Amino acid sequence: MKELKLKNSQTNLRNKFLKLGVKMIGPETIFFSKDTKIGKNVVIEPYVVFGKKVKIGNNVNIKSFSHLENCKVENKVDVGPYARIRPGVTLKENSKIGNFVEIKKSIIGKKSKVNHLSYVGDSNIGKSVNIGAGTITCNYDGVKKNKTKIKDNVFIGSNTSLIAPITIEEGSLIGAGSVITKKVRKKSLALTRASQIEIKNYKRKKK
Repeated sequence: MKELKLKNSQTNLRNKFLKLGVKMIGPETIFFSKDTKIGKNVVIEPYVVFGKKVKIGNNVNIKSFSHLENCKVENKVDVGPYARIRPGVTLKENSKIGNFVEIKKSIIGKKSKVNHLSYVGDSNIGKSVNIGAGTITCNYDGVKKNKTKIKDNVFIGSNTSLIAPITIEEGSLIGAGSVITKKVRKKSLALTRASQIEIKNYKRKKK
């Protein structure tokens, strides 16, 4: 009985959004909450789940296997595939969240991109920021959650760890593979890398 009630509820919600002009590819695979709000010209691909308190703006694309809860998605945003948008997130206009990205309790600024394989938590990211693949904000020290602030026009290289609390000032560049523990000044290059060693004509030991 409970399962039938849930099924009917989802059918009604899907029909409601279809009538409002939401384009769903495989609507039977998409799950809504009763309080889900969706704007105009929105496309939702298969296997997307909306938890409670999700508000979607206009001209938004939500790609397959994404999960959203207690968040706000502004106009012209792309989400997914395989994205997890956790509570307390605002995705500003023209931002992009790509595949295998998790965002929690953060603001992603206008035209900023977190394209793949990254975790952003307890962060405030400005405008036109690029977060490279494999970047993580190390927000939890085992006792409390710490904040990461990334100002406008910052480029974060791939496989970077940002140890919070930390601020990356406007126009800075973080070299790929870095572990950043201190504030980075405006329009600076910051990187932490060991020197590469190469031994010529090296012969591996044989068993």
